[in-house]
Amino acid sequence: MRIALAQINPVVGDLAGNAELIATASRAAAGRGAHIAVFPELSITGYPPRDLVEKPSFVERSEAQLERLAHQTADLDVSIVCGYVARSHSTVGKGAQNCAAVIENGHVIFRQTKMLLPTYDVFDEARYFRPGERESLCKIRGRDVALTICEDAWNDRQFWKRRLYQRDPVEEMFDSGGEIMICINASPYNMGKREIRRGIYRASARRYQRPVVYVNQVGGNDQLVFDGSSFAMNGAGEIVASARSFEKDLVIFDADQGSGEIHEDFTDECEAVYQALVLGTRDYMRKCGFSRVLIGLSGGIDSSLTAAVAVEAVGRENVTGIGMPGPYSSEGSVTDAREMARRLGIRFEIVSIGGVYEKFVQELAPLFAGRAPDVTEENLQSRLRGVTLMALSNKTGALVLTTGNKSEIAVGYCTLYGDMCGGLAVISDVPKTMVYSLSRIANRRHNGAIPESVFTKPPSAELRPDQKDTDSLPPYDVLDPILEAYIEQYRTPRDIAQSMQLPLELVESIACKIDRNEYKRQQMAPGLKVTTKAFGIGRRFPIAQRYSE
Repeated sequence: MRIALAQINPVVGDLAGNAELIATASRAAAGRGAHIAVFPELSITGYPPRDLVEKPSFVERSEAQLERLAHQTADLDVSIVCGYVARSHSTVGKGAQNCAAVIENGHVIFRQTKMLLPTYDVFDEARYFRPGERESLCKIRGRDVALTICEDAWNDRQFWKRRLYQRDPVEEMFDSGGEIMICINASPYNMGKREIRRGIYRASARRYQRPVVYVNQVGGNDQLVFDGSSFAMNGAGEIVASARSFEKDLVIFDADQGSGEIHEDFTDECEAVYQALVLGTRDYMRKCGFSRVLIGLSGGIDSSLTAAVAVEAVGRENVTGIGMPGPYSSEGSVTDAREMARRLGIRFEIVSIGGVYEKFVQELAPLFAGRAPDVTEENLQSRLRGVTLMALSNKTGALVLTTGNKSEIAVGYCTLYGDMCGGLAVISDVPKTMVYSLSRIANRRHNGAIPESVFTKPPSAELRPDQKDTDSLPPYDVLDPILEAYIEQYRTPRDIAQSMQLPLELVESIACKIDRNEYKRQQMAPGLKVTTKAFGIGRRFPIAQRYSE
């Protein structure tokens, strides 16, 4: 039995377009001698459809498109496994279900309903779907197939110390005589996720000594980036077929021979993060209907990395950098920004904010009388830059990419309606220390486009004389581990301070900054998730609250 792992990039809500992707890939799979073509979870609707599922018309069209797909592929000698949103026929519970369908000879011959509905991190499936009560084996090409949907295969008692669910659909189906597991998925990327997935499915393959097929979607959908990285394992848990990460792909796995195609993959996790940012930016632009971007180029490392990612995402001809020197901008920053733009081959323009800043200060002086200059004047500079970028965006139709990193955003070292202005926060989930590592990757890809001086000069917002980030924050190699421990691992300041041998007062002050600046983060542009806990839909803290660590 030859199985095609069909790794596609669906667009949420484009039901007809997604069905066409499935039909086209099914024809390619049949042409390569595949007996089964397997597609990702909710491949007809795209994932995650979120509140679109609440629309009765969306569910109706999903089912109708499945039937059209069956009709359109009736001439193919290949069984098609795909995901769709189905109507629930129960009189209680949610009105929709997350389902997998098997199509043969122009007909839907089998439907499987997802049982385990995740509600952690970025997932909220119990909000939309009624869970299946049981799962049954499906006979495909003479084999008893354990057909599962993503979370249904993530509850192996031998892998997890603490399971989230009582039942294990995989165990139930293999105990019923399953010969092979096929799992369709919409599993978003974060660092380390690819190895975790392989560990989970390796445990199942070895436990039941049966082949396992894992097919994941690829592409960016809003804040989530799906890496694909589909694979097949033999009964010993060995990878015998694998698809590329962050690209559409079609891989053939021969279940009888226990062999398949191994395609190139990103083995270095930092390289994978870089590619995730490129793919997430490209798809956000493409799926939202934008073609050009604007970036405020300050001559700093953050805007330099953002520009390099943008060039790979949309092409250098569609990227414009805007230098906006103010009263405290160094000549070196302007020079570095101009030189990097030249090396990247992007358009670069200068719009000084100095004159308008002085005019603002003059006009506000009567209202500021008796008050010393402070962060107000610093934020005014940042906000004038935001106004400039948004004006150019309105005039040209280009999308502004914000350049703030996770470290700054975490502690509120950013300005609402200033440097936070924009349509996509490309590196908002990238810690500052990783920004430097990713920028080295950018230089390898772009022939040293980022000048070495950008790497070596002390980070600064340049909003007051001789300002440095360390005036307000600890060094980033100290700050970033604290942020990871507090944000991603939910460790207490006392535990962090003890384990890292840091002053408790320092860690508590950082935790306080994180908690106090939630109101800023909930107003920022959507950002691309690459860590285990990003600011956005997967992190839901109240703004008005008094709990403190």
